[in-house]
Amino acid sequence: MIGLDISSSSAKLVELGQDRSGNLTLERCGIEPLERGWISDGNIEKFDEVVEATRRLVGKSGTKAKHVAMALPASVVISKKIILPGGLSEREMEVQVESEANQYIPFSLDEVSLDFCVVGPSTTSAGDVEVVIAASRREKVEDRQGLAEAAGLVPVVLDVESYASRLAASRVIGRLPGGGVDALIALFEIGAMTSTMQVLRNDDLIYERDQVFGGAQLTQMLVRQYGFTQDEAETKKRAGELPDDYATVVLQPYVESLAQELERALKFFFTSTPHNRVDYILLAGGTAGIPGLTEAITRHTSFPCQVVNPFDGMEVGRAVREKKMLREAPSYLTACGLAMRRFLRCY
Repeated sequence: MIGLDISSSSAKLVELGQDRSGNLTLERCGIEPLERGWISDGNIEKFDEVVEATRRLVGKSGTKAKHVAMALPASVVISKKIILPGGLSEREMEVQVESEANQYIPFSLDEVSLDFCVVGPSTTSAGDVEVVIAASRREKVEDRQGLAEAAGLVPVVLDVESYASRLAASRVIGRLPGGGVDALIALFEIGAMTSTMQVLRNDDLIYERDQVFGGAQLTQMLVRQYGFTQDEAETKKRAGELPDDYATVVLQPYVESLAQELERALKFFFTSTPHNRVDYILLAGGTAGIPGLTEAITRHTSFPCQVVNPFDGMEVGRAVREKKMLREAPSYLTACGLAMRRFLRCY
């Protein structure tokens, strides 16, 4: 099974394997750019074009896998953690879940795709279990299913983007000092148009918020500074073919602006929760690796900051171009989490 992450600027594919000891191996990965406007607010606006891009990505990757795990943006999914009695049969649990879902889903259950997952024993009430419910409007689910099928794939998992990124991030956090136990982690995924901030502790989500800033702002600065078209700026940014004064005139101001946005996001978290610090800041997304960003964030916030490589500690297969993969690794966080679902029934 492959993980396929479709965002507003690109489609990302990851295929993982396991060695005899159960350690994950990276078999394949790839990115295919999507034009501006093909995906908007998580909606597929240009269906045929996105299907073709997905076909190209799958073809170039060389994968033989047909089964695919995909995800919906958290903004179109309602999710809730509930407590149910332990020992219920699957059917009894379904009835209870539907009853709970009726209370907080603002539209008819006939219009939604609803699923649930038993997380494990409740930490607060003995004999009960924690269950996560996730629901989305049926047409959102059918859009993703239809895209996969039109690209010649078989959709077997439809996850939530933030869940998938947390799953992949859990491996990275486990490699922090002390295994990341009890550490408060601020995970920022910097997208093209919006960025997601998740604050985690011991695999629990403490706080989540979307911010309106991202890599597209750098593209806009290139357009304004050098008179490029939108497409030219995006192409040159990806290829690193930029004017000599780019680092001082465009990149440095952008890095400062982005560091200030992250600082503001953290301050908002501190003022709206009992917390006043985090132990680590982790950065993911295509913009995460730009030169000087982690240093600027640490300077602004005083917290240690590092770029996420979701493949850290994995053996790398022969089909992977390692240098390219290392450069693009922060972009693959969600796709990697989706690919990990091959080895997990639920989480």
